[in-house]
Amino acid sequence: MTRFFDSVGVPQIYFPNIGFSEAVDITIMAVLIYYIVNWIRKTHAWTLLKGILIFAVIAFLAHLFELVTVMWVVQNAFAMGLIALVILFQPELRKALEKIGKGVDLGLGGNEDRKGRLAAEVIDEITEAVMLMASRRTGALICIERDVSLEDLANTGIMIDGLVTRQLLINIFVNRTPLHDGAIIIRYNRVVSATCILPLTTSEVDHELGTRHRAALGASEASDALILVVSEETGSITVAVNGELNRHLEEAQLRQLLATGRKAERKKRRLIPWKKQKTLP
Repeated sequence: MTRFFDSVGVPQIYFPNIGFSEAVDITIMAVLIYYIVNWIRKTHAWTLLKGILIFAVIAFLAHLFELVTVMWVVQNAFAMGLIALVILFQPELRKALEKIGKGVDLGLGGNEDRKGRLAAEVIDEITEAVMLMASRRTGALICIERDVSLEDLANTGIMIDGLVTRQLLINIFVNRTPLHDGAIIIRYNRVVSATCILPLTTSEVDHELGTRHRAALGASEASDALILVVSEETGSITVAVNGELNRHLEEAQLRQLLATGRKAERKKRRLIPWKKQKTLP
């Protein structure tokens, strides 16, 4: 290329000597910067970042105009800046690390068959109960534990430790019963507890979605759980997984999702033609 440009009379152009290791280094940094910027844009970190940028502009102007008092405040503030950033960004950093952890399988759990996969009879009981509650417009929130433990959420409710049956699930969510408010958690093919409190999402969702959907989305952002929601207003069935709401599921789609578990997530566009509901940044 250098000889070509010399032959057509273009001034000397310097081409850096980039080898394989430099290309890999640049690619890794580009991907890392992209994900960091994308993460900041979709979280409250963007608002905090704008405040930090304003603070940096003030520091630059203070240095430019030799404002001694302001510079003293800025210097002392930057001394504690790292600790302050960790405190301010703690919720966002926790979500980011949890998302990275969910995407890396180290093979250390050894309990996927017990947690993540439901027995065939349990899938039948859950599916039939959900479809019946949907036809009756009975609101429900069912959280199925997988690899990530939901012990903290289970401790917020009333312990049950019962077999998963359609009669039990329906009776729990019947309106005005003592256990109908909140979520139930299923672990090891058993109902562990009811009336559990799930964390609400901080992401913006459609205004038509209620507290159940926001709680399901929040729990799916903090874990790899599979969370089923039955709308009390419309009777529609929604599944929250990996921070996404998958709405308007039919019986076959719900049954297949419960049966395939992780494989349904990886091949959901080909195997399960559900309508995705993306959260807004």
